[in-house]
Amino acid sequence: MERLLELQEAIGYRFKDERLLVRALTHTSRGGEHNQRLEFLGDAVVGLYAARLLYAVEPELNEGEMSRARAAAVCETALYEAAKKFGLGQYLRLGRGEEQSGGRDKPSIVSDAFEALSAAIYLDGGASAADGFFERFLPVRAERKSGATDCKTRLQELLQSCGQQCTYRIVGESGPDHDKRFQAEVLSNGAVLAQGEGHSKKEAEQEAARKALSDLD
Repeated sequence: MERLLELQEAIGYRFKDERLLVRALTHTSRGGEHNQRLEFLGDAVVGLYAARLLYAVEPELNEGEMSRARAAAVCETALYEAAKKFGLGQYLRLGRGEEQSGGRDKPSIVSDAFEALSAAIYLDGGASAADGFFERFLPVRAERKSGATDCKTRLQELLQSCGQQCTYRIVGESGPDHDKRFQAEVLSNGAVLAQGEGHSKKEAEQEAARKALSDLD
């Protein structure tokens, strides 16, 4: 109970129904009522907040720029960094195996819990409560002046300027269902440029693209 109060102080929101908070903090490895359904809803809640904010405050952005900015704001790394601001990992309810393997510091677990917590706040206090939480911890910004965009797009644009194309393929996967990792390759003209790994196929492809860009630079 004390820990729950401590977390609520840290995020600046007091739950009317603390059962939602407990569920948001419970990883599948713990068993019982866990946070996967809240994580599903939270993904949409976070994405909608980022899209609404970009639409309201960045009127000069086109659809592609808005999509890239939203993707950057809600990617695993961004949510993990947001969660670290209030130490979310230390409050998670994990099974013994995840506890022993450092689950409190795993970006995939912590970022998923951030989404679940976002959904719990939304369900408990509505959109205004969720917006207040995001305004405090989740920055959303466009970086069109720097030319920043996702790695797959940057690699595609670079190769197209040289008259080449790139393709991706998933070459492997490992780990349990709740913490699966995928391996991807990016190819150009049949040659493998780089390999990447991530907790989703898209993340693995982005990592492969990032490594290819690093090599080409």
